Order: sequence, then C-alpha cells, then structure tokens
Amino acid sequence: RHNVGLRSDGTVVTWGRSSDGQRNDAPTGAGVVAIACGARHNVGLRSDGTVVTWGRSSDGQRNDAPTLAGAVAIACGARHSVGLRNDGTVVTWGDVTDNQRNDAPTSAGFVAIACGVDQSVALRNDGTVVTWGDVADNQRNDAPTSAGFVAIACGCWHSVALRNDGTVVTWGEDFQGQRNDAP
Repeated sequence: RHNVGLRSDGTVVTWGRSSDGQRNDAPTGAGVVAIACGARHNVGLRSDGTVVTWGRSSDGQRNDAPTLAGAVAIACGARHSVGLRNDGTVVTWGDVTDNQRNDAPTSAGFVAIACGVDQSVALRNDGTVVTWGDVADNQRNDAPTSAGFVAIACGCWHSVALRNDGTVVTWGEDFQGQRNDAP
C-alpha cells in the first residue's frame, strides 16, 4: 500500500499509505543507492555501506536494524530484512515468528540475497543456495541442494533460482502455478 522510489541523485521519494511512517520517516538528502520495501517498512542502502530503515517497527524492522557497515545489498520480507556485507556475510533483523532471523546462515561466502513474505534465500559464491524462514509452504524443504546457480529471487511464498545453463528451478508455494508453470 506504499511505494518507494530512488532518484538518480540518490534521494528517496515515497507515495501511498503512511499509517506506520512508510512515507513520513523516509530519509532526506542524497546518498542512497538501493531501496527495498517490506509490508510496512523500508530499507535504504547508502553509498557508504550503511543502512537506514523507516516505517513500522512492531516486529523490530527498525529497532533491531544493525549498525551495518560495509553493506552491499539489502532485501525486505513482509516483516523482516536481510543485508549482505562486503565480506560475504548475511545479517538479518525484524520478525522471528517463522525463523526469519534464527535460522539465517552465519558463515561467509554469499554473493546475493532475496526475501519473500516469510522466507529468505542467499546465493553462495560456489553457486549453491541457502534458505531460511517459514517452512509452511515448502519455502525451505524443496530448495535445490545442487550447485551451478547464478541468480535468485523470491515471490510471496515461493523462490526461484537461475542455473548457469539458463534453466530455472522453483520451490515453495504452488497454488497459482508458481512452480509448475516455470519455463
């Protein structure tokens, strides 16, 4: 119900609903290089590798945000967020109801991150995929265990990984063809 845009000069623009500060608390000034939206919270990545959060914080989306230096990527789920540091480690904050934080990987070597509603996915530099968070719709149980992946993405309750040969692997919820209709 809210939107966030990033202008070429690094300023953030917001529009839509602001019942939880999704608009009013947005950072001012330039220097933001990436943005991510959760259900009622947002995360911005600054050019100096720090992270700024705004919007709702009922599940720690803001208050639990780490003083994150060296961040190179950010992603938001509905009520949790993930950051990727330049040393290849993953940092999570926000909701813990479905293990969005508790099961996050603690090792290094990650090159990409993505979040769905209650699940997160990270891509290792060896081409393997790691998932954590909700297991209710097979967001974790059906994740691929092989290597050779080069990109990842998440929908609401499903995830997608692209192999180095151009094929796609999907897992998670399939009530509207998210898995069976994949190319």
